Amino acid sequence: MLDATLAPVTAPTPALAARAAQTAGSPVREILALTARPEVISFAGGLPAAELFDAPGIAAAYQHVLTADPRRSLQYSPTEGDPALRAAVAARVSARGLVTGPDDLLVTTGSQQALSLLATALLEPGDVVLVEDPCYLAALQIFSFAGARVVPVPTDGAGLLPDALDEIVARERPKLLYLVPTFQNPTGRTLPADRRAEVARVAARRGLWIVEDDPYGELRFAGETVPWVATYPGAEDRTVLLGSFSKIMAPGMRLGWLRAPAALRRACVIAKQAADLHTSTVDQAAAARYLEVADLEAHLNLVRGAYRERRDALVDGLAATLPEGSRWNRPDGGMFVWAALPPGYDAAALLPEAVRHDVAYVPGAPFFIGPADRGALRLSFVTHAPAEIAEGLRRLGGALQAG
Repeated sequence: MLDATLAPVTAPTPALAARAAQTAGSPVREILALTARPEVISFAGGLPAAELFDAPGIAAAYQHVLTADPRRSLQYSPTEGDPALRAAVAARVSARGLVTGPDDLLVTTGSQQALSLLATALLEPGDVVLVEDPCYLAALQIFSFAGARVVPVPTDGAGLLPDALDEIVARERPKLLYLVPTFQNPTGRTLPADRRAEVARVAARRGLWIVEDDPYGELRFAGETVPWVATYPGAEDRTVLLGSFSKIMAPGMRLGWLRAPAALRRACVIAKQAADLHTSTVDQAAAARYLEVADLEAHLNLVRGAYRERRDALVDGLAATLPEGSRWNRPDGGMFVWAALPPGYDAAALLPEAVRHDVAYVPGAPFFIGPADRGALRLSFVTHAPAEIAEGLRRLGGALQAG
């Protein structure tokens, strides 16, 4: 019998899983929280320009599916995705040069979920994953949660180096290569066609999966379109293509998709059943309706034109803003400019001073797996109009001088 006079003894709760304890939060999300004040001009977030959303068209699509067939749009739906939406996506992908049928696709809750499903379906703890260096931060989080060992592949101003890739694949025997070959996050770089072809040859010769993430490809406003890696000889049976509606329609709808060979796609379907059963029925139905009746290409032309002006405002103002000896690129699309301050500058150490000047950016160091360029920074040009960009650059110049 327990003695009621004794103080209760409580045992500690079990520890978090090692993967949860070892995986860091996103520096970008933390910076966005830090700079949420309305007076801050932020070049930090990869946020599409909200004033350019086709809110009336999207609202009409929701209104239609909620009034025309509410029993279907509010009900459970197939894990693979709304048939009408998959048919529309398949038509769009086929029109861009990769013949695709609706059954080749799985609709996901944003393309980031597609990457999580692939990690679940493909990776065992300790498996090697190759990534561009620097790399998209959310991908690094996902691979960390999967227990993978992430190995960087060197890059230059045009992206991943195929010769280095071949040598690393031979040495490390990776399970997959993850890359964002078009307007890459964080660098804005686009991998040239000859390098894409060589990536496909390496993957076929050495035996590994390619995960080709393309959230920005339809935001091209200059230069010639480069075909997907998935279209090159050797890549056809081993490439998973990821796409998203976040940058071309609205990120709040959380709609993405993956195109994969049948066996891997089926494994991802099972992983999705365990994760969330299916992506929101009403959001899928509204997107399908929007694609049916709206002129998305005309809308995208407006967005591309605005983004070109914003890129020019940012890039053309950097010479007067950054210290002498700084370097930056001029991407043909997407959302990001990659800049590097001269040796001796630390972009992370300078960020607090920038925030005190009511301006923000993302330091480049967290995007690296290998040795980081401490002076690197990522600047998003799409969220603000040119006049705001000019003011933001004025503030950034003052912060760099003060720091």
